[in-house]
Amino acid sequence: MEKQKLSTKQLLLVASLIFGMFFGAGNLIFPVQLGQLSGHNWLPAVLGFLLTGALLPFLAMLAVSLTDSKSVYDIAKPVAPWFGTVVLVAIHFTIGPLFGTPRTAATAFAMGVAPLLPAADQQLAMLVFSALFFGLAYLLTVKQSNLMKWVGKYLNPIFLALLALVLVLALVMPMGDLSQKVAASYQHQPAFQGVLDGYNTMDGLALLALAVSVVYAVRALGFTGSNVSKVLAKSGLVAIVMESLIYVATVLLGVSSLGTMQAAANGGTAFSEIVTHYAGNVGVLATSVIVTLAVFTTAMGLFVSFAQDLHRVFPKVSYLWWLRVIALGSFVTANAGLTNIIAWSAPVLMLLYPFALALTLLGVANKWVKQDALMYRWVMAAVTVPAFLDALAASPLASQAWAANVVKGYTSHLPLAAEGFGWVLPALVGLVLALLWKFLKKEEFGK
Repeated sequence: MEKQKLSTKQLLLVASLIFGMFFGAGNLIFPVQLGQLSGHNWLPAVLGFLLTGALLPFLAMLAVSLTDSKSVYDIAKPVAPWFGTVVLVAIHFTIGPLFGTPRTAATAFAMGVAPLLPAADQQLAMLVFSALFFGLAYLLTVKQSNLMKWVGKYLNPIFLALLALVLVLALVMPMGDLSQKVAASYQHQPAFQGVLDGYNTMDGLALLALAVSVVYAVRALGFTGSNVSKVLAKSGLVAIVMESLIYVATVLLGVSSLGTMQAAANGGTAFSEIVTHYAGNVGVLATSVIVTLAVFTTAMGLFVSFAQDLHRVFPKVSYLWWLRVIALGSFVTANAGLTNIIAWSAPVLMLLYPFALALTLLGVANKWVKQDALMYRWVMAAVTVPAFLDALAASPLASQAWAANVVKGYTSHLPLAAEGFGWVLPALVGLVLALLWKFLKKEEFGK
């Protein structure tokens, strides 16, 4: 196949699209919170955070490109077509209308709009704000080609410019030095704690789903075949490097802020207080603009990938109708409140992450695995029980006696289970057993 040349302009445009779709408010507020909690232990903490907050999403992008997948369905299909459909639906509804997209509007409102209004008016204001937010996202994604134009070319650069202004002010006029007090969770093994905190961004999960939108955008630039995979890999690397630099800068912003203020209850409040410190009342408005742009670009990416992927699996339902499902569903869920959204998302994410991470790693190793059905089935079967137990541990049911006993036994006897990585050892065992079976049967991979 003829090799197509990727220009610098095209590379930066696709990288901007990738960055703009998955860099939302969570990617902005969690590093600030990490900085305030890690204090002078910020370096090992941020290195751990980058493993799961930056490297893992890049591996997800590589998994999509190396397996020549068009959606998360193709990533999971080697197990069985039904499994691919279940994974696709579960991931898209989780990062879509059930939790992910409602959180974008709820976060923007909580950080940028709520501080400007009296408490009595906030419920009605949230109703109006979320209707406008998701209505505009729907209008801008009705035509799939609009995604590259609005996210990659306009909204993302505006967001980066506003964020850069805040970071430059912090660099020129720091609020304190980097020798600040360390919170209890970061006093011991700060790097490992940073790894765990990196999961809060949900980017490893989202990138498996968002990749289809990037594929459409790359093809719109004229790339075909294996060239699409190469463009995804190169552009994804640029986006991840850009994200990592912002992560480090915002972590340092959080650390230095302790020289002037106490650690906030969450990263959103911390970021608002820091901006207000530098810009006074104008800072509240600046926070509103920055956060809304950040989450709006993410919402657009989630809208498009949700509608594209589900239309592909259920072709009788049009792209436009799936777009309406996520718009209306997100509007309804968003008005349940940010606190409720975050609380109910935890057990669902703990259930899905082991499958998503295992699929990502198998995809990255596709040169050797070759999407071998047996290999995929053994690994997925091995992580199933730990995934459900992790979900149980994070759910409200964990407070009940029977569930507490089950979770205690699980975390006490399985290595890494107490840290939320109980699926790792079973996945390795499943991998070894599959390799042993292939060796004894003298079967080639991919057959």
